Amino acid sequence: MRVLFVGNSHTYFNDMPAQFARMCREMDGDEPEVQMLAYSGRSLHWHREEYFSLRFALLRGRFDYCVLQQQAHPFPGEEETEQALREILPLCEKAGTKPVLFMTWAEKAKPENAGSMMCCYRRLAEKYGALLAPVGELFERFRGTEIELYWKDGEHASPYGSYLTAATLAALLCGGAGLERLSDRGCDFAACFAGENGLPRAEEDAGRAEIDLDPEKTAALREAVREALTGKEHG
Repeated sequence: MRVLFVGNSHTYFNDMPAQFARMCREMDGDEPEVQMLAYSGRSLHWHREEYFSLRFALLRGRFDYCVLQQQAHPFPGEEETEQALREILPLCEKAGTKPVLFMTWAEKAKPENAGSMMCCYRRLAEKYGALLAPVGELFERFRGTEIELYWKDGEHASPYGSYLTAATLAALLCGGAGLERLSDRGCDFAACFAGENGLPRAEEDAGRAEIDLDPEKTAALREAVREALTGKEHG
């Protein structure tokens, strides 16, 4: 399985695509190849405007799936998101690549923003026949619990948030079976926002970032993913 991730820091934070690949191996022994086009603060509109790099990746990369993540904070809205998809999705179709919409989450301090984001992703996934990774809905499920899914800035994912994201995508693309086989390994991606224009900058060697997570918390996250993908949360 070959997967291309397209997005911004909500995709690359805590080496999430690498966690996804590891989880696929743990679930069913698959050895996925992952590549990423993710740049800080960028929207799908930006990726659409940078058309030729995305075009080359999709048409020449022989990807099975393309995971698409829209800008989250602020969320550009459904109209702009759909405009970008109208140019990106034909590339996926021409390449025989299945699109996957990665639903992001509202800021920790602004739960009122969650509803429009979740509805937008669901409507567009249904309209264009894309797979949907309902990560934002799962973030809402754990809001206010002892499992902290937010990084210290209240916007990006904590190690648990990235674990949840990777597990949702792995279960979705591997058929949902084998979630119980996932290890409790996570990644704590040390970063600061002291870079140019306030963009993230790595503070350490990402190769030393793997950590052990609380097994009770990861078990709860895995169960929530299982329920979401088997439809218990949505009838």
